[in-house]
Amino acid sequence: MSSFFPRIADLIVRKPGTLSKIILVLMVISLIGMTMVTMETGNSTYMDVNSPEGVLNDHYTETFQKETIILLIESGDSTSPDLLHYIDSIEEPITHLQYVTSVTSITDIIKSLNNQVLPSSSGEMTEVMAKVPSNVLKGYVPSGMLNMATVSLKSGLSDSQKTSALTNLQKFISSSNPPPGVSVKLTGSAAFQQQMKTEMGKSMGTLILAALVLMVLVMGLMFGYVNHRFLPVVIVAAGLVFTFGFIGLAGIKISMAVISAFPVMIGLGIDYAIQFHSRLEEEARDHPLPEAIKTTITKTGPAVMYAMLATCMGFVAMYISPVPMMQGFGLVSIIGVATCYITSLIGIPLIAILINYQAKGHGNSKQAALIDSVLSKTAVWIARRPVPVLLVVLFIAFIGLQLDPLIPVDTNENSFVPPDMPAKATLDKVTRTIGSTDSAPIIIHGSNVLSLDSVRWMKDFTDLEVKTRSKITRGTSIADYVITYNNGVIPQTQSELDAALAKIPESIKSTYVNGNNEAVVQFNTVKLTTTTKSDLKNDIEGDLKLYPPPPGIKADVTGSFAVFTNLVSDIVESKDLITYTGFILVILFLGLAYRNINALTPIVPIAAIVGWNAVAMYVMGLNYNPMTACLGSMTIGVAAEYTILVMERYIEEKENTPDVIEALKNSVSKIGSAILVSGLATFFGFSALILSTFPIISNFGLTTIIAVAFSLIGAIAVMPAILSFIDKVVHGVQEFEEEVLHIPHPPHQ
Repeated sequence: MSSFFPRIADLIVRKPGTLSKIILVLMVISLIGMTMVTMETGNSTYMDVNSPEGVLNDHYTETFQKETIILLIESGDSTSPDLLHYIDSIEEPITHLQYVTSVTSITDIIKSLNNQVLPSSSGEMTEVMAKVPSNVLKGYVPSGMLNMATVSLKSGLSDSQKTSALTNLQKFISSSNPPPGVSVKLTGSAAFQQQMKTEMGKSMGTLILAALVLMVLVMGLMFGYVNHRFLPVVIVAAGLVFTFGFIGLAGIKISMAVISAFPVMIGLGIDYAIQFHSRLEEEARDHPLPEAIKTTITKTGPAVMYAMLATCMGFVAMYISPVPMMQGFGLVSIIGVATCYITSLIGIPLIAILINYQAKGHGNSKQAALIDSVLSKTAVWIARRPVPVLLVVLFIAFIGLQLDPLIPVDTNENSFVPPDMPAKATLDKVTRTIGSTDSAPIIIHGSNVLSLDSVRWMKDFTDLEVKTRSKITRGTSIADYVITYNNGVIPQTQSELDAALAKIPESIKSTYVNGNNEAVVQFNTVKLTTTTKSDLKNDIEGDLKLYPPPPGIKADVTGSFAVFTNLVSDIVESKDLITYTGFILVILFLGLAYRNINALTPIVPIAAIVGWNAVAMYVMGLNYNPMTACLGSMTIGVAAEYTILVMERYIEEKENTPDVIEALKNSVSKIGSAILVSGLATFFGFSALILSTFPIISNFGLTTIIAVAFSLIGAIAVMPAILSFIDKVVHGVQEFEEEVLHIPHPPHQ
């Protein structure tokens, strides 16, 4: 490692032209890679698709749920013959659209009960519809003004194919001439997910642009004591291009959480660039440019690298989370900060040699001197009173640890997206009418799920749950359709059952049955919070144990209902473990890298900041979600950056002076401005998240800028206290050993 950085410096100084050409080629490749970046939404971002639950959910989705688009049809009378004839007239043309497999609506049931003909009068229509059980009817006609039809798409469609299917369907509906007063809107899982991806793409561009604009403002106001003050922003922009390119070429998909990793990269990337730029400016004032570049790379390169690697330890800890979205955040963050570090390490010295960089002048600006003076005086005041400061700091952190379990966990995907997203607005309208559009599906699998005993059990269990569980509004299974096509009663023999099954339209049957070995029961619920969903899931699973299906048949709760309720427990169970693992990894790394007792001091402010975050979240009424659940681990990574920079400079200054107060004063006075500018730039980088139209991302932005502010406080206020305290403890131990045990020590070791 000792020869690596000098070689980099020599390469930049001796062959800047060749290196520039290589970087330009890499930039072009990265720009190509950026076009290959794809978005990922859906259950695969929340659960491991290879786990037993993931395999079951995928099979259920593929077999019964598939990709569906809901046609929400609003009118003055949902049973009007004109309206139902219109719905019937659009079904067949829709099935001929590309990527569509089937369309199901109330007209299919009415026709099958009326010799394949739709009644022409209201009286006849009412008479036929009276034969349909209420729980079946409500699935298609939820109110007097709403009808719903389900359009099923082919399995395994790409994003572009889904978009094409939605576009074609929307065009067809727009040209279908519905009766006066009738409107048709698209909603459902496919429309929701596709619109989410579109909004995510827009949001990502907005976030990155906003972060860069805010950083330009900070650099313009606070980084004026160097020449070419906006150079770090250019370096970060280049680092993002390289990061995006690598992600696209590597086939890594961008999820909702991963989008938030980009402002993290911008914030930390600007910090790396500022550290290199500040040191280059400092060295170039008194030395020739080649020598200044060599000193900058060989001195600042390793120091910032250690801080970057410690930051990555916090992100590595996210890999123990069972939630793929959180793992993706950790992976992309590691790629991003490493790329931004390398870009700063090479980019700033290379640009300096190409433009023949000239330092702005001798000495710091008045602004920088004032900032350094205020920060150093603050550090000295704190260093003289380490114990009271640490007691207050740790007491607040302790309160945070007690409050943390009281912070709710929210995994409702509808609450994550922009409230004005059309598919969500339509879903909300349905929810207000019929309760939650989510269902709690139970997949039933075994040797013969269409036996008389099995079908009777489905009916009995459905009735039991609707009767005893107030949060369940209705339950539907193949048994309800069997009754519909068996003159309103449950069959008494297997032959009667088989005859009734034969009458059910295939488009309906395939929604509830897959051959003879699989079936599904769909429970609809009132609108539920995440916690009540989890409670209901536990209740249903308990009832399945008390009232099990016939021998040879199993029943499991699955679908998005199970995914998001399992997500709550996954987040709660892994959140603290991720944080503790991050602590352990950072401690091990610092111990191995520095082999100095002072190297472990950053752990105290980092631990305190994690506790402070919990206090802030509780007071502000913020919830944990799949993104803020990784806040502890991410805070460890970000806080490590600032605290390690202070610790490194302190160790360096301690070699020049035995006085801990003087060493701390010199440390903070020399790097105070750079840390503050870095911190504020990072702060504004994170604050760009608040501009996101996604509530889950904007809330994450709010919590992270609080964490960044706390990280700055930890570096400027807590680090002097813990370093001073450790120094007093070490000297106390040495005095005890010298006076009592007569073990000699070098002066001020």
